[in-house]
Amino acid sequence: MALISLVTELLNSMAIPFTVIEIPLSEDKKPVRNLEELLESEGLDPKSVVRSVLFRTGSEQFILLAVAGGGRADWAILRSHLNERKLRMAEYDEVPEATGYVVGAVPPIALPEGIKVMVDNSVKDYETVVIGSGVLGYALALKGADLLKALGDAEQGSFAKA
Repeated sequence: MALISLVTELLNSMAIPFTVIEIPLSEDKKPVRNLEELLESEGLDPKSVVRSVLFRTGSEQFILLAVAGGGRADWAILRSHLNERKLRMAEYDEVPEATGYVVGAVPPIALPEGIKVMVDNSVKDYETVVIGSGVLGYALALKGADLLKALGDAEQGSFAKA
């Protein structure tokens, strides 16, 4: 089955190769296998997953932080960098409203224009990275350098702590 989403269409339009990774879902639409285990079985580094973490600022802007290696957002650095006193993680129901994707499938690319994307330097640590495909039950593996190309002018920096 060919996976088609805004994410795969964007990658195809940029001639960026990727591999689709199927994540089996249970009847209640929860992943049945731990993604890290699944990646290891595919020969991929489990730490290479780029998580897309959505925040909402005090000024009501949505910020998406792409971070690899299991790092956590450094709140103080983010607030300072964004010049925002208030910052919180987006609520569960705000994620699909803001991004157009369900929690668990949010990619760091192919997002609505109003979302500011920030990329933690940890993404550069992996030759191959795994990102959300935009469709629950599927992830995409691609070269880290290609992801950075697809991210275009997204801000890059040290926004997370290990």
